[in-house]
Amino acid sequence: MGLLGLFCRSREFNQRLEHNRPRLYRVAYSWCHNTHLADDLVQETMLQAMKSAGSLRNFEAIDSWLFSILTNCWRGHLRSRRDLVEFDEGEFHSDSNPERSHQELETVHRVRSAVAQLSMGQREVVTLVDLEGFSYAEVAEILGIPIGTVMSRLCRARQALKERLLEAAATVTAPPRELALVRVK
Repeated sequence: MGLLGLFCRSREFNQRLEHNRPRLYRVAYSWCHNTHLADDLVQETMLQAMKSAGSLRNFEAIDSWLFSILTNCWRGHLRSRRDLVEFDEGEFHSDSNPERSHQELETVHRVRSAVAQLSMGQREVVTLVDLEGFSYAEVAEILGIPIGTVMSRLCRARQALKERLLEAAATVTAPPRELALVRVK
């Protein structure tokens, strides 16, 4: 491959890295629930990808390759910091009406809480398959586990999410009715 070919591939490589950055962040955040840590994991993933770009054999498989690197960075973080303390993030703000915003925030909170209660293996699989759209085979390759394990974890994760979200929906009380003004004589 000539110098021009290497340059073009490098440019394509960098474009694909930038294109995948938001996806990597979403997955990292769904795993750790910490914006700063998710940023660090994505930055470490990008750095590792740039360092080992020469080891990428099939350029078309760059997405699963990047998520494999992210998985390794996440696991390395877990090994190095077992006593990580999670801090609550600030509330999300929206310009829509307050009632709708509150309902959306409650829904997001319930879903995130339900996902956070899953085991790490289930959380990894459900975020990669359902949120990022990877195939079972790609997830198996990314996580380094058999495809049957991906399918069983995904099935269990979906069932657990369904149960937790139905329980949460049942405990939500209906908003109080507005009191009608009554004319007193």
